[in-house]
Amino acid sequence: MTANIQKKVALFATCINDVMFPDTCMATVRLLERLGCRVCFPPQQTCCGQMFTNTGYFNEAIASVRACASAFEPYEYVVGPSGSCVGSLREQHPLLAELSGDTALQQTVKAVVDKTYELTEFLVDVLGIEDVGAYFPHTVVFHQSCHSLRVARLGDRPRRLMEKVRGLTLLPLEADDQCCGFGGTFSVKNPDLSAAMVSEKARCVAKSGAEYLVTVDNACLMNIGGALHRDGIAVRTIHLAEILCSQECERDEPHVCHPQPNRALLTHNKGEKDGRVGGGAP
Repeated sequence: MTANIQKKVALFATCINDVMFPDTCMATVRLLERLGCRVCFPPQQTCCGQMFTNTGYFNEAIASVRACASAFEPYEYVVGPSGSCVGSLREQHPLLAELSGDTALQQTVKAVVDKTYELTEFLVDVLGIEDVGAYFPHTVVFHQSCHSLRVARLGDRPRRLMEKVRGLTLLPLEADDQCCGFGGTFSVKNPDLSAAMVSEKARCVAKSGAEYLVTVDNACLMNIGGALHRDGIAVRTIHLAEILCSQECERDEPHVCHPQPNRALLTHNKGEKDGRVGGGAP
């Protein structure tokens, strides 16, 4: 882990993390601040709109494009703990902006896309760090979510980061790049096929013998975790950001130090209209 010039980062929380997995957002903020970044939470941000886009409701998705472009345009970097949502912003927003016919929106979207990164990308490509000083003494398997692999194109960055985590043992996962069957609205429109896919994924996870299943998308963790629970498989799920945030506290006996979540970081506090986290200006 090396020191870095302070970078001003807007947290792209994503709606699923903000509503259902706030600890992932807290871990992302703490990790980036530990690495010298100044992190802000633009409260104007909304859903990336991919549920509309993926279902063919392009005109309805444009409002989300406008909201994200306006919220993130002032910041130096935009970082999100989700390959799926970051991939949507980078791949779908330019197409939707072009469809809108709004030239100004197209320019703003391009500027935002050019500075938007999934968390592992930002760590490896922008900060130039693979060893973030994390400690996680457990066996894990890694599920490569479809969008992180094929849309955000994260490549081996998540694995490179996990390989530097002290105490962590990364085990092989059969069919690790096979879809878990969630796919947002796919699981609603095709429930039987989706259930069969996630059951197969749960079987592979159980076969691995790992303590934890890790990925960079909580939607996949929610889906696979539900199947593991229903099948009575005692494998826990965790987002990679939470592993990278974990550290060893040197006391009488070394142990993993998990900072208590401060959910106020993701709320629109009175008197802080720009949603600052840590007091920095955008």
